[in-house]
Amino acid sequence: MRGNVSRLTTKGAAPVSAKGGASYDASSISVLEGLEAVRKRPGMYIGSTDSGGLHHLVWEVVDNAVDEHLAGHAQRIRLAVRTDGGVEVTDDGRGIPVAKHAKERKPAVEVVLTKLHAGGKFDQQSYAVSGGLHGVGVSVVNALSERTEVEVSRDGVRHAMAFERGKRARALEQVGKSKKTGTVLRFWPDTTIFDDPVFEGERIATRLRETALLNPGLRIDFVDERDGREESFRFTRGLADFVRELSGDDEPLIPRPIEIHRAEEVNGQSLACDIAVTWSGQRNDERMRSYVNVIRTADGGAHEEGFRKGFTGTLNRWGQANKAFKKGDPALTGDDLREGLRAVVSVKMPDPQFEGQTKGKLGSAVMRSFVERAVNEALGEWLDQNPTLGRRIVKRAQVAAKAREAARQARDLTRRKGLLDQTSSGLPGKLADCSSRNPAECELYIVEGDSAGGSSKLARDRHTQAILPLRGKVLNVERAQMQKVLANAEIQNLVRAIGTGIGDDFDYAKLRYHKVVILSDADVDGGHITTLLLTFFYRLMPKLVDGGHLFVAQPPLWLLRKGDLVRYAMTDRERDKLLRTDFKNKGKVEPQRFKGLGEMNPQQLWDTTMDPATRTLLRVSVDDAQHADETFGLLMGESAADRRTWIEANARYADNVDV
Repeated sequence: MRGNVSRLTTKGAAPVSAKGGASYDASSISVLEGLEAVRKRPGMYIGSTDSGGLHHLVWEVVDNAVDEHLAGHAQRIRLAVRTDGGVEVTDDGRGIPVAKHAKERKPAVEVVLTKLHAGGKFDQQSYAVSGGLHGVGVSVVNALSERTEVEVSRDGVRHAMAFERGKRARALEQVGKSKKTGTVLRFWPDTTIFDDPVFEGERIATRLRETALLNPGLRIDFVDERDGREESFRFTRGLADFVRELSGDDEPLIPRPIEIHRAEEVNGQSLACDIAVTWSGQRNDERMRSYVNVIRTADGGAHEEGFRKGFTGTLNRWGQANKAFKKGDPALTGDDLREGLRAVVSVKMPDPQFEGQTKGKLGSAVMRSFVERAVNEALGEWLDQNPTLGRRIVKRAQVAAKAREAARQARDLTRRKGLLDQTSSGLPGKLADCSSRNPAECELYIVEGDSAGGSSKLARDRHTQAILPLRGKVLNVERAQMQKVLANAEIQNLVRAIGTGIGDDFDYAKLRYHKVVILSDADVDGGHITTLLLTFFYRLMPKLVDGGHLFVAQPPLWLLRKGDLVRYAMTDRERDKLLRTDFKNKGKVEPQRFKGLGEMNPQQLWDTTMDPATRTLLRVSVDDAQHADETFGLLMGESAADRRTWIEANARYADNVDV
């Protein structure tokens, strides 16, 4: 889960009275001009100011370069993460126009970088299809950067200009000659806007790899100047290569992916879809990626809905017609048929309607019926031509259906016994609940052992903080069958305390705490317990993670004290730094190592780990579901050989190992 957490800090706010205050009249109305609105409310344009929003700036610039490729003008893109904290994106497209804009009376490149909803993608004249259709992408990048520099090569001349926080700092000027064409854009994120403006090399590389897979023939070079990493991505088979990437080393259920390609004009719109599908013969998780004009739609939308409907309907109809079902067998659900699925759905259209500027979900209804029709026809033809493979697919889904029914029966049996129903079974006896009944302000701390539970109960704010001690290590749900999981006493206590149920029965309305905090010792055993709990939440309560309700507390490992000077250190490295700085020339200091939370007195635990004003919580999030799934399967799954290979390959990166 490295790289998938963001720090949560708590800051005080001045109280606001419901009555009184300044008068509300015409002078109270503020009008934000130009890019000022973006700087004032960045979340409206990039989703957030955490790591996700920061990297969204990169995607906007890269998407513009990819649009040049889609228009038939760019064949190569280069992205470099600079040592000074900036990002540089270069393409060999036509170059942003530099002539004076007739209406704005400014160079077109300046208009593009300083005006919202300005670009060449609204009338389908310059770009038949494009991801950056809202025309706010690069101007938002400019608004949210301390500095932005752009170089344009076209018509034999190289031009340059610069901006600072969205405002022009250097007018457009000719800086040389050029035999090539293209655009270079550099930007440095504004440190006053972003929580932690540090780019993640692996995250960027993963996105660039996906982009190259979606654009056969396009070469994308990635350079991370901070650590010397250099990679080039270029693929020739497109989506067929992509689904093989999603499968990893798994043995596929069918020898070659099913490929669907369809393009036609619908109501005057040129629509196209490219789909590749296969199944893992070993893993049961579903891995699907969907895109619109090469933009990832993480929340799906109309194209995914059309794919799922056509996919499920076609396989069921074919199975019935070809007697792949036994008499009385129920129709297979989409979940059954998609178990182990590896699929990529990429569509292109001239004017897609997205929900929000971050383009996470496609809302264009015309694409739903188009994709469904394409899947019905192409998949039906493939099944008729490959009946043996078709029966293999149906049989795998029937096995999944039986397992799903067995799990449902186990849940029903458990519920009848009153183990998952909060109303009938009551809260766990070990839970020290908080007095507040407002879930938005309530926090549940999950601690290991009665000793840590005793300290944390004395340290907590009884109004908003609840404590649930767990005995021993939680069951590894990655390996255990559902019947065993539901019979486990510690898991029963977790489910009862949180109140939502698990899996398909998860009910947000019953969530009792908006912060669920894992608090374990700052040693190897504590790390193992944290990993077991993360596996439980990721597998059985993924909506809790997706909703941003899961956190990992950061207790200190060391206490340093000399007289009235007291400091805490999270790691050995931080301890050594404090000894060289804060305790320099203070005489001999004997650091105290906390072997467990139980060794901390309640005041120390409150000051370092539970006080909202001073604590550090890591919010758990999953930016790449495929990578997270593979990681949990590797580290917590059945294959000891694969785990050993991974440990041998990565052991050199480990530090602060407690042996």
